[in-house]
This record gives sequence, structure tokens and C-alpha cells, in this order.
Amino acid sequence: MVERITAMLALIGVLSLLCQWLGWKLRVPAILPLLLCGLLLGPGVGLLDPDALFGYLLFPIISLGVAVILFEGALTLNFNEIKDYGRMVTHLVTLGMLITWGCISLATRIFLEFDWSLALLFGALVVVTGPTVIVPMLRSVRPHSQLAGILRWEGIVIDPIGAMLAVLVFEFISVSNNQTTHLLTALGSMLGLGIGLGVLSGYGIGWVLRRDLLPHYLKNTAVLTVMLGTFVGSNLLQEESGLLTVTVMGIWLANMRGVDIESILEFKETLTVLLISALFILLAARLDSNAMLDLGWGGLAVLLVAMLIARPLCVWVSGIGTSLGAREKWFLSWVAPRGIVAAAVSSLFAIKLEARQVPGADNLVPLVFLIIIGTVVIQSLTAGRWARMLNVRAGSAQGLLIFGASSFARDLAKLLLARNIRVVLSDTNWNNIRLARMDNIPVYFGNPASEHAETYLDLTGIGRVLVMSPYKQLNPLVSFHFQDYYGRNKVFGLNNMEPGSARHQASEAYMKRLCLFGEGVSYAKMASLMAKGAIIKSTNLRDNFTLSDFKQRYGDTVLPLVYLKNDKLFVVTGTEQLPQSGIELLSLIPLEAQQCAKEQQEKLQQELERTQQTEVEQARAEDREGQMPAG
Repeated sequence: MVERITAMLALIGVLSLLCQWLGWKLRVPAILPLLLCGLLLGPGVGLLDPDALFGYLLFPIISLGVAVILFEGALTLNFNEIKDYGRMVTHLVTLGMLITWGCISLATRIFLEFDWSLALLFGALVVVTGPTVIVPMLRSVRPHSQLAGILRWEGIVIDPIGAMLAVLVFEFISVSNNQTTHLLTALGSMLGLGIGLGVLSGYGIGWVLRRDLLPHYLKNTAVLTVMLGTFVGSNLLQEESGLLTVTVMGIWLANMRGVDIESILEFKETLTVLLISALFILLAARLDSNAMLDLGWGGLAVLLVAMLIARPLCVWVSGIGTSLGAREKWFLSWVAPRGIVAAAVSSLFAIKLEARQVPGADNLVPLVFLIIIGTVVIQSLTAGRWARMLNVRAGSAQGLLIFGASSFARDLAKLLLARNIRVVLSDTNWNNIRLARMDNIPVYFGNPASEHAETYLDLTGIGRVLVMSPYKQLNPLVSFHFQDYYGRNKVFGLNNMEPGSARHQASEAYMKRLCLFGEGVSYAKMASLMAKGAIIKSTNLRDNFTLSDFKQRYGDTVLPLVYLKNDKLFVVTGTEQLPQSGIELLSLIPLEAQQCAKEQQEKLQQELERTQQTEVEQARAEDREGQMPAG
């Protein structure tokens, strides 16, 4: 038996990784291959039976996994960042969420005749979307940046808020089924303990982190341990209050001043990916396919209400007073896939409700999975066509992601942004990011190849990546990551490699991409030129001033960077011939070249003045000759 459990755990881990890879490779939400894998192992071939395999351990595994998922989602809920994305996101996750909850709950009550308490719980479970299903869909659909930003941030923010709503409704159901305890008193104690202990524990661990009372290698472990301990302790003090407690704890920690949670987030996200993958396979394996079919037309009607009535009504009411047009609202009305939070929390609640013999609890999970499957499959297949029909897709991706926010990168980004070319600067140096923000340049603080960036780095409109940082160990990681994402011919880097021993040499494939701005151009060279007074200059090359004239004026030390032709951006790599005319060229002009051009301009000006003076004198002489009397 022990060997079987060990083998199944290893199998789930391997299959989780494979499903995540398939989702990334096919550009679809990973939830789809995970779902198919779980259904195949469970109801399909009967290889995986989570209840028989784990027995009494299944509930604690799911319970602790859901707690980690909700805590990680709550850590992303920074109120300052919500404000940056405008009124629409705020409306969607507040008023819009309540509208969605009401519509779906009413439909569940009417079409499936659920008890009101169970219908309200189901409605609360399926208001969440989530970045794990939204982000892959946005990559394939490529809507305008404004729409992509709204959908991304709605998924990020509504995860913890929707989960909190579901927890509150579940606690209400739990209390209302306890005849020995007064309803309001018990519910009040749950809310009081959940919010109070959540705030206290969030402030406590934040206070410890802010004062660096823990060594760096213990911070992530300490936060995870305290969170799990708080979850268990809250449940011991007041049954069912733990999920609310850890959600409030995460929100408080995310909004506490002076607390750096970046490394914690990255660790939690890595752990959450593993938990999400394994949990979803286990949950799908427990699913009774016959139970989904037994929902019949009533289940299909609830799905149609969620997609065709609840979502459009949510979007159009939330859009009142915003700058969104009808086409943008209709697109948002069609994109709202449900994800792992709904599946995990519903399965956890269903186990608890079935143990208490609540009528209809066995239909909760099949109905949630029906909504997940329906929204993800239908919207993944049709969102691209819908975006093209409404003409809300972004054009050819001309934008640049630049890794390294040095003064050179900031100056280049400002010139490109002024020409309506989207640019995002990424750096792990906070001072560089701060200076870029002061110049109103879009930024991402951190490693752009990290798990955190997968969710929070907005790549809408980005088509190429320029690696221009001094971080020699991190540059290859970023390059290879985005080569898989965009293709090898879309990622370029500066040649920062130095001669040395063979063990420090990069691969030949990587070295071929280190041709940005020409062979042998390094970060050190660019930084040195900028420090000595080099500037980035825009020059229009035309028939009367060609590339040859440009080189004659500035000399061979000038570095062409990028050029624009017919509203398209081209990156200079030193491997192609630049057009002689008909382009706008952005170049790095060293101080010596500036002085040389200035001297040439002064000489030309002096020659022009001498020529003009000679012409004036000749004209005066001719006038005098014409005025002399004849004979």
C-alpha cells in the first residue's frame, strides 16, 4: 500500500509538470490538460481514486492546499495597484461581482431547484476568474492593451475577494445548520475571529519582516509556517474560520508599508503552481462524470445564464462612467473563464457539506466543473474570432521589452514611446526602476523570466526583447526564456561575454543572438559612451540626405540602434544592410561624433556665408557697371 501511494504521488507530480508544459506549449490554460488528465486517470480508466488512496488524509491535503492558494492570491491584492487600473476594474470586482453572484444564484435556484443557501454558495464560488486561465487566453487573442490590462487585473483581484465571499456564504450555511448556536452570534464570532486574527497575524509577520529579525533563507519558510499555523489555529478556535483568516492575513501583509514581499511571492507562486496542478488532477479524478450528465438541461441553462446574461450585465453596469466603447464592452462581456480557485474551494466545501448531510451538496462540484469546462473551452475557441469581429485586437506587435533600465535604455524608451511604440523596461535594480517611473516609462521590477512575471508582466503589444543589462548570469536565462516565448529571431542581447576559461563560455546558440546594435557592442561600451556625453538622436533619411551622408557627417563611431519604416520598428543587429533613405533612424552619437558634426556644420555655414557674400559683391559690382554712363 505504501509503495502504491508513493508511486501515485510521483505519477501525479510528473503528470502535473507535463500538463503545465502542454498548456504553455499550446498557449491554452493549463487547467484544460490538467482536467483531461484527472478525468482520464479517475473516471476514465479507474487508475486514480483519491478517496481510497489517501483516506482520511484527503481532506487535510485539500484544506491546506486551498489555504496556500488563497493566501498567495491575497498577497497580490495591493490596493494601490488597483487604483492604477482605473474605475472599470474596481467596478468589476465590487458591483460587478455582486451582479454576477445574484444572477447565477437565481438561475441555480430556478433551473436546478437548489436550496437558496446552496444556490448562493454556488453563485459565490463561480464569480472568480483568475490569472491562471486569463493570461494564456490573452496571449493567443492579443486584444488592445487596455482590454488586456482590465482582464488581467480583474482576474488577479477577484481571486481573493471572490474566495472571501464564498467563505462567508459557506460560514453562513454552516452556522444556519447548527441548531444549538444562535445564528448571528456564531457568524459574528467567525467574522470577528477571521478578520481579527488575520489582521493580527498579518501585522505580526510583517513587523518581523520589516525589521529583518529573520535571516534571508528563513523568511519564506517562516511566512508559510506561520500562515499554516494560523489557519489551523483559527479553525481550532472557531470552526470554518481558517480560510477567511489566511485571506485577510495575506491582504494585510500585501498592503503593509515597508514590507518587501517580492521574494515571498515568488516562493509562494512556485509552491502554488505545484499545488494547483496536483490538486486539480486529484479533484478531477474524484469527479463523477455521470453526476455532470445528471444535471441535464438545468445545468446547461445555468451555464448559458453565466455566459450570456450575468457577464454582459456585469460588464455593462460596471462600464457606466468609464471611457470604454460598445465594442470593448462586448468583448469583455464574452471573456470570463473560471479557474482553479472555484474548483478547489468548491471541492473542499462539498466534502464538509456532505459530511453534514446537507441536501444537494453532492451536486455542487459537478456543477462547478461544468461551468469551468464550459467557459474555458467555449471562450478559448471563440474569443479570438470575437476580437477580430469587433476589431479590438492589437495590431502587429511592434513593442519592445528591454531588460536593463540604464540611462541608455531609458533615453531610448522615451524616444520610442513618443513615436507610439510600446516599451516596457524591466530591471532588478530598484533605483533604475525608480528613475524610469519618474520618466513615465512602463516598468516591471524584477526578473522578467520569473513565475511572478508570468502573471504580472503585461506583454500586450510586445513583439521583441532586448537584453541590455549588466547581469551576466541572469541575461542568458532571460534570453532563453523569451526565445521559447517569441522565437529566436525576436530576442537580441549585447555581447557582454569576456574571454576566459572554457567553463565560463556560453553556448554557440546563445552567442549568435549577442549581436544587438552590431558585433562586439557590449553593455560596458554603451555605459561608457553615455557617461562621456553620448546622446540618442533621431534622423530622417531622405533622398537629399541618405545614409551615406549621415555617416559622412558623423563618422564611423556612430551606432545605429533602431529605425522606423512605414510605422514598423526594426532593430539594428549588425547583420543586415540599412536602407539608404525613407526611414527614421535612431542612433547613439558619441561626443566626438557630435563635435565632428558640429565642426563640419560650422565649416559649411562659413562656406555658405562666404559664397553668399561673394554673390552679393558680384551683384553690387554688376549694378555699378550698369549705372556707369556710356562713352
